[in-house]
Amino acid sequence: MPEEKTLTRRDLITTTAKAAAVAAVAQPAVQAAKEAGVARPVAIASRNGLAAVKLAVESMLAGAAPVDAAVAGVAINEADPSDVTVGYGGLPNEDGVVQLDAAVMDATAMTAGAVAALERIKHPAAVALQVMRRTNRVLLVGGGALEFARAHGFPEENLLSERARKIWLYWKENASGKDDWLGDPGDAEDPDVRWFIEKYGDSYFRPDGTIHLSACAADGRLGCCTTTSGLFFKFQGRVGDSPLVGCGLYCDAEVGSAGSTGHGESSIISVGAHTVVEFMRQGRSPEAACLATLERVVRNTRASHLRDESGRPKNNLLLYAVNRAGDVGSAAIWSGERSRYTVCRAGSEPRLLESAYLFRREPARR
Repeated sequence: MPEEKTLTRRDLITTTAKAAAVAAVAQPAVQAAKEAGVARPVAIASRNGLAAVKLAVESMLAGAAPVDAAVAGVAINEADPSDVTVGYGGLPNEDGVVQLDAAVMDATAMTAGAVAALERIKHPAAVALQVMRRTNRVLLVGGGALEFARAHGFPEENLLSERARKIWLYWKENASGKDDWLGDPGDAEDPDVRWFIEKYGDSYFRPDGTIHLSACAADGRLGCCTTTSGLFFKFQGRVGDSPLVGCGLYCDAEVGSAGSTGHGESSIISVGAHTVVEFMRQGRSPEAACLATLERVVRNTRASHLRDESGRPKNNLLLYAVNRAGDVGSAAIWSGERSRYTVCRAGSEPRLLESAYLFRREPARR
């Protein structure tokens, strides 16, 4: 990974002063956490983050800042071709091109970095970290993001794995009966396509996936990261909530950290992650803050094509949060196998837990 920028004396003085001020504000929550016996460091992530939260906690125990720990954790998923929702092996857009989005945020300095529609770079979260630390800007997109990554030594590679290519081609051939594509009836029995259908279902065949990770250090410092390959088979250049600060992630040193996965447009409209943090600022627990935000999402889902026959959102949105005391929580619009989250605390193994939810989704009949 590229090296971090060397701090000047002025930077050091400014950063130290900010850190001291944040630490003073955070002390009541830190003391409350000690009295309540809440173990920290702690990391919370989406359901695909079991390995990520474990590494994030280990990194913080070794002295890494929460934002660095979060980036290190999600890098596991970005490099894993079996996770078709992020990084290498992530499912492509409708043209068969893998475009990645990611963002990071450091609550202590209140700085953030993000990239969107980035191609040919396996670890977009690490590029976002460099945007945060090596520029005065927050978001770089498309060709500009790629040029920035090249300038900082990130290697380019083909991100379309063989499994992802076959899944995309199956979707392409079966998306319409009025185009020039003809599918082979035997394609659905290909092991890679069958794996995808069994994991995500074939009724819609366009689920979305992402990994968000929020990290809280032993002293209450906070950082977060969200990284994704976006909605499966999306429009060329489509960007969801993941790289948008306040939507796919947000953290505040005085309050906590939050992030989202699922239907990105719903999170954008509701400014999901920021709304969760603001509800926590009002004194709500992480889980209660996530539920309150989702209730707002439901009220704001008014377009008829987004609602079912009962007027409820068809799409699912999951939110994750940790406050500065180290309490965690998660909630989803809909219950189900995919509405889970992962948590790891110092001294414990990572756990997969059920998210709270607004509506129960009955299991599909087989």
